[in-house]
Amino acid sequence: MTTALTAHEMALHGHRVSYRQGGSGPALLLLHGVTNSSATWEGVAPALAEHFTLIAPDLLGHGESATPRGDYSLGAHASGARDVMTALGIERATIVGHSLGGGVAMQFAYQFPERCERLVLVSSGGLGREVHFLLRAATLPGADYVLPALTSAGLVGIGRRVGGLLRRVRITPGEDMQVLAEGFASLDNAGSRQAFLHTVRAVIEPGGQRVSAHDRLALAGLLPSMVVWGEKDSIIPVEHGIAAHEAMPGSRFEVFPDAGHMPHNADPERFAALLVDFCATTEPARLTADHWATAIRSQR
Repeated sequence: MTTALTAHEMALHGHRVSYRQGGSGPALLLLHGVTNSSATWEGVAPALAEHFTLIAPDLLGHGESATPRGDYSLGAHASGARDVMTALGIERATIVGHSLGGGVAMQFAYQFPERCERLVLVSSGGLGREVHFLLRAATLPGADYVLPALTSAGLVGIGRRVGGLLRRVRITPGEDMQVLAEGFASLDNAGSRQAFLHTVRAVIEPGGQRVSAHDRLALAGLLPSMVVWGEKDSIIPVEHGIAAHEAMPGSRFEVFPDAGHMPHNADPERFAALLVDFCATTEPARLTADHWATAIRSQR
């Protein structure tokens, strides 16, 4: 299948930012997860590009973007995504975030409501404590020294052989383990490893996720919102999506029964169709920069 996204680069605040763009129509800002990149949207891009202008940045520290020393918090990533939109002349967009990108998307909507037309959370972080133990392990002291060994070519080869053995004894590694393995393998230089550690430690601690959006989810009632999850997700459990949907007034909830942490890759046709339908059946929000003020004052 021919890709619908074309790779580009820009300089923002002195740093290289890579992004992919394609299609035409109302804008979708697509935000990927940790150790991932804009490439995660390639499978759904052809169908979406028939209806939307797609903007998929590589968050700083990921993909082909720079790996500077600095702030890798959700707020910093949200500001970076806003700056990409601004540089491309895009005033508003439906914000779609997967995993870490879901946390960034929620922060984006909170910081820049005037730029956000709809919110779509895909197997999102920031909605509960539980998260895969390998990501929790990356926050432990000494992970800085262990990570280079985990990303070595030799160990990746061993992992493949172990996976083959497990298949032969009918214990099949899940797709989520493949996602994690490929993610760790992508950290093939000191800059990407440090960026990964800074990003993970900003949102996760040894006991689980350290940030939660639950105290602000009621504000999402002012935005058309959809939550999408893989029922077999072993990285962030589907129960987080269920609870978020219940806390977001008027939100839509869609489960992919056979999918793990990557529902948009497990069934790209269904995912694209859901996103097209969601945008076609909801009116884009037109919020102001201080739109949360009334909702916040009502909580006093």
